[in-house]
Amino acid sequence: LLLGCELTASTKSYTFQVDEEDDSDHILALSMVCLSDGAKDECNVVEVVGRNHENQEIAVPVANLKLSCQPLLSLDNFKLQPPVTFRLAAGSGPVHLAGWHRIMHREDASFDEDDDLSQEDEEELPAIMPAKK
Repeated sequence: LLLGCELTASTKSYTFQVDEEDDSDHILALSMVCLSDGAKDECNVVEVVGRNHENQEIAVPVANLKLSCQPLLSLDNFKLQPPVTFRLAAGSGPVHLAGWHRIMHREDASFDEDDDLSQEDEEELPAIMPAKK
């Protein structure tokens, strides 16, 4: 699934969350952050707000965009685990964020021994011969 949102002076944050009762695994990947039409030549800082292992809120800046020098940043599918909030910490935007959301359904993890390859089923490779001089 594709994800897109825009942060502006009037809408400074966007939270992506999933249903707590959903037992699927969710991955949110941020691929690009860019200034949109109408942006001023000012620093626009986008940060990701999440929770650490002690359940404390932490904010990490992921992009500092300025129209005259860096209007676009590719994040190479920066993976996050929902819930996560994107916040415009400085600037007035508009800043567009794009990425994707993958849902992986958990299946029964029971393992059938018949599916395992035995040594008898493995193909035997020929011996390696030394090179001739």
